[in-house]
Amino acid sequence: MSVAAGTAETEIKNDAPPAQDDAPMVLLTDKAAEKVKEIRGEENIEEGYALRLKVQGGGCSGFSYDLYFDQPQETDRPFEIKGVKLICDEMSLMYLLGTEVDYVEGLHGAGFKFNNPNVKSTCGCGSSFSV
Repeated sequence: MSVAAGTAETEIKNDAPPAQDDAPMVLLTDKAAEKVKEIRGEENIEEGYALRLKVQGGGCSGFSYDLYFDQPQETDRPFEIKGVKLICDEMSLMYLLGTEVDYVEGLHGAGFKFNNPNVKSTCGCGSSFSV
């Protein structure tokens, strides 16, 4: 089961505070958490699976986001936010620190949106980014 990732955040944020040890590595809005739980229920996703947040090479700006339910691997960093089990590999986490994942609905469709303070630019279509 793949969860479609929405557009990358286009606003440039250079004044983001540095990550603190007690601060969550990635944030999840209430709306995003509810949507993930809804999808998990509708698709009968097994409890052993968590939502994987991934950054991968590709797209016209260099990187793109991916979200899907997956089983944790030994090298993953597991964490839980608002009752949602998340996993992230160390390489992706490096690009996602401080990112807020939201779920938005609008005239152009609905999907998960990554508000990433590390993004320097995005492509014209908004589906990839560079850091």
